[in-house]
Amino acid sequence: MQKRSPNIEILNKKASFEFILLEKFTAGIVLCGTEIKSIRAGKASIVESYCYFVDRQLYIRNMHIAEYWWGNLNNHEPKRERKLLLNIKEINKLLRRTKERGLTIVPTKLFISENGYAKLEIALARGKKVYDKRESLKEKDIRRAMER
Repeated sequence: MQKRSPNIEILNKKASFEFILLEKFTAGIVLCGTEIKSIRAGKASIVESYCYFVDRQLYIRNMHIAEYWWGNLNNHEPKRERKLLLNIKEINKLLRRTKERGLTIVPTKLFISENGYAKLEIALARGKKVYDKRESLKEKDIRRAMER
């Protein structure tokens, strides 16, 4: 039986505007049954979400996955905290780097992998200053003008 992989990609465009993305990682997510069905339907948002550590385990907060329409009493809570799955080396590296001043972990993309699992691309990021944001807007306008 051949597995199909739908092209579900939910992006966090606000993250690249608000932060300088230093390093990216791909993490698995611990989900319930109706959550994966909602993600496959494209009913998820990672715009306001962020990652944090609790006892050397990485969690994501404020990731909104809409309730599954066909779900019944077993439906999930839309904004519950979800555990992220990474290798020990990656967790240690992220834990060490987030203790540095000004670094945080933000989700950049939610997608379905080739084998059908939901994956989250997270990035180690540093917040941009106001003048950095102005520069990125200028570059965006210049690129747009060059394409015309």
